[in-house]
Amino acid sequence: MPEPRTKNPELKSPGYEIFIGALSVLSIVNIVLLYGVNDTGLNNVLRIMNAIFSAIFLIDFTFRLLTAPSKSSYFFRHYGWADLLASLPFAQLKVLRLFRVLRVYRLLRDYGTRNILRSLGRDRAGSALYVLLFMGILVLEFGSFGMLLIEQNAPGANITTASDAFWYVIETISTVGYGDQYPVTNGGRILGSIIIVVGVGIFGTFTGYLANFFLSAKKSADDGTTDVQRQLARLKDLLAQQQSAVDEVELLVQAAGR
Repeated sequence: MPEPRTKNPELKSPGYEIFIGALSVLSIVNIVLLYGVNDTGLNNVLRIMNAIFSAIFLIDFTFRLLTAPSKSSYFFRHYGWADLLASLPFAQLKVLRLFRVLRVYRLLRDYGTRNILRSLGRDRAGSALYVLLFMGILVLEFGSFGMLLIEQNAPGANITTASDAFWYVIETISTVGYGDQYPVTNGGRILGSIIIVVGVGIFGTFTGYLANFFLSAKKSADDGTTDVQRQLARLKDLLAQQQSAVDEVELLVQAAGR
């Protein structure tokens, strides 16, 4: 499929659209789990994650509204109203997130698989960042959910609430590890080991991405300064050669006048 002449203005970037689509699917899975799990602590984990998703989707709605060529067209014809309602903290409205999934599918289908792969290849750093963010969200949710499921009823457990589970996963992913929350069961320790390994990989890669971003910017600035200095040096050489030629011509003129 050839590259389209003009990209649909609704399509921000394939990597971003895939990230939002994956979050939308995950948020819908959370809604199903919220009604299927009969446990207060586990439901609290899902509610916290749904609040995080609501904040992300509200930011996405604002971003799309501000960058839309026609705000009224986006809001009414392209289901912007559904994006807004689905971002509100009401469980009954979260089913409207299906519209986000359908939009992402439509935009990516129209753009074409080859164009998507080409775009992702051109923007490998940005695509990797979206993958890291999504993996971090997965680890945060299912790590907290699994840890609380395993630990909350164990004798001597100190991870007994959704807050405890989230705090443990966050400090483990960030490689801080205060030690105030820790698993006491074998299952919890196995899950904790997986969170540590995956968390170190995510955090280390993300740190490397940021370092590369800032160092690349600095290197580009340095290269720009070197080029300017080179051009100035060349200009000075040309001026010096021109002055030397003028001096020789004046000497020749003076000699001919004598």
